Amino acid sequence: MFLRKRQTQNQKERDSSQEDAKVAELRNAIGPLSGRSLKYCTDACLRRYLDARNWNVDKSKKMLEDTLKWRSTYKPEEIRWPEVAHEGETGKVSRANFYDRFGRTVLIMRPGMQNTASPENNIKHLVYLLENAVINLPEGQERMSWLIDFTGFSLNSNLSVKTAREVISILQNHYPERLAMAFLYNPPSFFQAFWKVVKYVVDPRTSQKVKFVYPKNAESVEVMKSFFDLENLPSEFGGKATLKYNHEEFSRMMVEDDVKTAKFWGLDEKHLLIQTAAN
Repeated sequence: MFLRKRQTQNQKERDSSQEDAKVAELRNAIGPLSGRSLKYCTDACLRRYLDARNWNVDKSKKMLEDTLKWRSTYKPEEIRWPEVAHEGETGKVSRANFYDRFGRTVLIMRPGMQNTASPENNIKHLVYLLENAVINLPEGQERMSWLIDFTGFSLNSNLSVKTAREVISILQNHYPERLAMAFLYNPPSFFQAFWKVVKYVVDPRTSQKVKFVYPKNAESVEVMKSFFDLENLPSEFGGKATLKYNHEEFSRMMVEDDVKTAKFWGLDEKHLLIQTAAN
């Protein structure tokens, strides 16, 4: 029994050593980095890209280079709350004030609270909150959970297949292995057809992280209990807490986090605020 346990430990050490070698190989393959790219490409980051491409260094390198190019043009770390605050007035996407049972940041999405019709601004708002969720991940955590409440969602909601595909593309290609689980709570029956269309562009590994949850389904209830403390979980998701979005309060928290983001990336916050005001 002891020997079997030691062999298991030895195997773990070999696997870890092989992964470390892959990380070193990928770092060597992408070559010298500087500035924000260097800050972004931590060992943990490289592991996520390798994991997303089944530890194939060439494919991981291509994926990472595409992300660095995207980040250099989209500049997600420079987005500030005042630029996207109008998108969040209804609380359609927000960061929860609780973590899941594994200590992961939770994003709450309520597509039925859609309040604007601009796909570009909707995506920018979501990217901002993805960056915010990452910056607020506890030490040692790499992934976040999504809770999606379909209350009020209808065919008239401004959610197109094109926008959904773009969101999925950004999440899969530029935030690999950042999603732990996405819980779609009580979606209407017509959403199944929408999901079937969108699912074609979803990586199978990502697709497995999407859980359809129904309040009257015992198995669904147990799934929620296994991932969330019901005392913290809002009643909209089968918990006992009250979900009340306060835009002013949330805005204050985001503005404070903007300072933290700027400090993390080594950005001149005053310069960025001037840019934001100008836009």
